[in-house]
Formats: sequence, C-alpha cells, structure tokens
Amino acid sequence: MGGPDPRITVTEVPPPAISGGTLIVASDGRTAVAADPDRDRVWIVDLEGGAPAEVRLEHGDEPGRLVEDASGRVHVALRRAGAVATLDIEARAVIERREVCRAPRGVAYDARRDAIHVACAGGELVTLPAAGGPAVRKLRPAADLRDVVVEGNRLLVSRFKSAETLVIGPEGEVLSRRTLPDFHASGFGGPASYTPSVAWRMAPLPGGGAVMVHQRAMSSQVTLSPGGYYQATNCDGNIVHGTVSTIDPANAEVERTAPAAALASVSLPVDVAVGPDGKRVAVVAAGNNVVVTTTLDDTETGDGNCNPVVSPQQVGGQPVAVAFDGRGAVVVQLREPAGLEVLGGRTISLPGASVRDTGHEMFHRPPNGVSAVACASCHPEGHEDGRTWIFDPVGKRRTQAMGGGILQSAPLHWAGDLMDLDGLMGEVFVSRMGGPKPGARRLDLMARYIDSLPAFPASPPEDEAAAARGAALFHDKTVACADCHSGPMLTNNRNEDVGKDEILQVPSLIGIAGRAPFMHDGCAATLHDRFDPRCGGDKHGDVSGLTPAQIDDLVAYLESL
Repeated sequence: MGGPDPRITVTEVPPPAISGGTLIVASDGRTAVAADPDRDRVWIVDLEGGAPAEVRLEHGDEPGRLVEDASGRVHVALRRAGAVATLDIEARAVIERREVCRAPRGVAYDARRDAIHVACAGGELVTLPAAGGPAVRKLRPAADLRDVVVEGNRLLVSRFKSAETLVIGPEGEVLSRRTLPDFHASGFGGPASYTPSVAWRMAPLPGGGAVMVHQRAMSSQVTLSPGGYYQATNCDGNIVHGTVSTIDPANAEVERTAPAAALASVSLPVDVAVGPDGKRVAVVAAGNNVVVTTTLDDTETGDGNCNPVVSPQQVGGQPVAVAFDGRGAVVVQLREPAGLEVLGGRTISLPGASVRDTGHEMFHRPPNGVSAVACASCHPEGHEDGRTWIFDPVGKRRTQAMGGGILQSAPLHWAGDLMDLDGLMGEVFVSRMGGPKPGARRLDLMARYIDSLPAFPASPPEDEAAAARGAALFHDKTVACADCHSGPMLTNNRNEDVGKDEILQVPSLIGIAGRAPFMHDGCAATLHDRFDPRCGGDKHGDVSGLTPAQIDDLVAYLESL
C-alpha cells in the first residue's frame, strides 16, 4: 500500500515569494549580514569563525535589502511592514524603526548627505537621515521602483518590471530614462527577439555606473504547442532568460547599444554581486540552485551570444543572495536549508525551522529538466512581469497577476475558459511548461501557496478627496464600473464583451495600480489610457459623459484599491 509522498512538505504558513538581494558583507570584509524574509530574522555572521547571531524582527516584516552606513549601522527594508529597521550590529539589536512607504524595496547609503535612500514599489523615493529621525525628502519619480545606486549628487534608480533606469538629479528631477537594448537570436521558426524585463537586482560598480541582473522576455511570436515555453533557439531556448547588463554612470552622455550575452539555463537570477576588482561578478539562480561567476568583459559579447565565459557551480541549497568578502571570496546565502556558503570553503549553517514547502517549490522551480522557466519567471514575487506576449494562435495576452486571491476570481485566464486551478495547471504548467501533471495533494498545495500571495500593495492616494470623488463615480449607475467590478474581489466572476471583439473574463481590480500596462492586450500604458475608445470605449463602462477632471478622480480611486 502506498503511503504519503515523502517529497511533499508543508510549512505552517506558506513562505513569502523569493525576492533576492538580502546579503551584504560589512566594511570590515568579514562580517556578513543576511536578512531572512522566511523567518523574519537578520543573521550576523563572522565569516572567519564564531557562532551566528540573530536579530529577531516582528512576525510578517519580511526583511529584504540591507545597506551599511559610515557609522556601521545597518538599515534593512521591511517589505511587508512598510518600514526600515536600523540595526546596531555590535549590540545585535534594532535601534530604530521608521515607516517609509507601503512597499519598500531598495536601499542605498549616500555618504555626502549621511542619508539612506529607499526605493518603493509604489513609486516613492524616500530619503531618511542615517542617524535617525523622519524623512527629509519624498519624491515620486515613477512607479515600480526597485534599487538605488548613489553617484555623487545623482542617483541611478531601477524599475523592476521594465528594467529601465532613471537618472535622478540633485533636486530630485528625472534627468533621463535609460532603456536596455533588445536581444536577438535565431530559432527553428525564424528570428527570435527578446526585450529587457524584471530587473531583479542593480548593484554599484566601484568606478561608477552599475550592473543589473535581469531577465529578457521573448517579444516575437510564441507558439502554444506542448512545451511551447521552450522555443529551441540557437541561444537559450526559453521564452525568458537571464543576463547581466552594465549601466553607464549617471553622468554618461552616450548610452551603450549592444545587449549583454544571455546566461543560458539560469532560472530566477535574483541577485548579483561585484568583486573588489570591479570586474568579477557573481549571480545566483534560485530556480536551479546555481551560482555563476564571470567577468563583465565576458558578458558584453554582443547580440545573439548565449555563451559568455562563465563558471556555473551547484550549491548546497536554494541560493537567494550573493556577496564578495574582503578577500574576494564569493559568499552565497542559502534560503533552504538556511546557511551561508563560501564557495571553495566552508558552509555556515544558520538555526531556524525548515521553510521547505511544496507549493512554494512548485512556483519557484522549473517543472522539467530542459527549460529554465518557472512560474516565478513570469510572475516574479508572486505578481507579474509587465509583459504582453504574442501567442499563436491566441493573440496578444498580458501576463496576469497571481496575488490577491486570484483563484477566487475564476473562471481563469483572459478568455475565462479555464474553470479552476486544475484547468490552469493542465494548460500552463503541464502543456506549455512541459511539467508533470500534479496529483490532488500537490494541486491543493499549489492553490494554498497562490492564495497566500498578497495583492500589489497600493500606496495611499496623494489626494484623498479626489479618490473619494472617484469612488462615487465608480459606483455611479450611469458609469457602471461596479456592474461588473463588484463584491469583495471587485469582479462578478463572469465573461463579458468590453468592446475588444472577444469575450473576456472580468479581472479583480485589487492592486490594479501595480499592473500596467492594462487590459488583456496591454493596450493601455496607463489607467488614463484605459478610458481611450481604442481600449474598449463605452462597452467597458460608460465614461463618455465624464470630464477630464472626473477621469482623473476615477483613476485616483482605482490606484488606491
């Protein structure tokens, strides 16, 4: 008789989605400080000996990025708590906790100002005095901010889903927006093009500028045959691949035009670190337990190249962050089992309960041994990558967000043709991704994990009165938004004609502010554009009688959901 599958493990609470970039080595070159979002801890480890120390945080804080200031304090972004915690490393204690924004992501230390810059997913860029106290500046240069690099009186700020870099001037003005070039490869169906996306991590270069580890997503047609997410090009073959791009210094006049080489078979490249010489780089791939070391010269080998000189190495757990110590050794943070592995040296185990969870693993691991695409490749951090794909024979389809209770909005997919998760897994996980059909227990655990993913954390409205007026318009019977977007999930769970020549599923509007571009075909770059007749017109709510000011109010309300 068969018993329970020993490969299935379940945590008491599903772990958070992997975000990466949770490790630094302090200025002494030997003290590692690692944020542990799975266990709400910060670990302090002497890499040359001694027992690890811990700083306990509040349940659900989800610590992320860290940075050390000139006085040796370490500042940690608390991703779900909307705050930054400041740690005294010697005392092993939190000495201050400051609210900054709903979704803090990147942190950087500005020595000229003795200040900490915090980039937020909601678009805020907040500056805090390093020594403590309230914010001294709050900007809102663009949505979806990720990492910050300080260069004199200018800042480089990355955007997560687009892999765009903003150059911010000394007065907070946006001096320029930099986009990375497309990448081209050849495949059995003809040329294949890839567009930069999902900037997992941007880190400073010693001489100015930065490196960015990011994904690129196929912008040419994807054939939805079995195994369709693996298109067999001369390059990596996956519809998503990773790469390391160099970002020019903030004062550079000319931007580079040649794309970086692809990193073949690297799944979820969630962190990058730069060696003391400014040339060596290390990348961790959380999807397949690989660390890649290479040089920047080897990554800059031009269009269509999928074979930079790299040294891949398997590690003893799931890697989520990487740093170099003072001697130039690569230090890797392992999520499960918790530890720090010094490549070529020892592994330092960290205490704490196991966070191995089958639903989490199914989401973050490629389901077969050929493709490097995991669910999290297109749904990073449990959300979505901002891509509008061209699927044959379906047409244009915008990646849908997974967080906020999407399973309660069934039927699923834009066409509303998949009645439940079983149907979704059969179409995507099994057919398109080439994975095995999950049994009932694994299907339940995948549902449990997806249900645990939070919606995009919308920032509070800048104008509360405008949002209130927008709420009244939303529920107005003439405008009729609430006829379909109703109930706790803001959907009627039906398929409707919204003026786009096909019947489409009504999606939830919870967290809509973080889901640009909008509509199934990405026709609306902004929520204002959604009300353009080319994106549905009066079949998608009747806004023909609204003034531009009323549209502004309606958008303010939608962005607050």
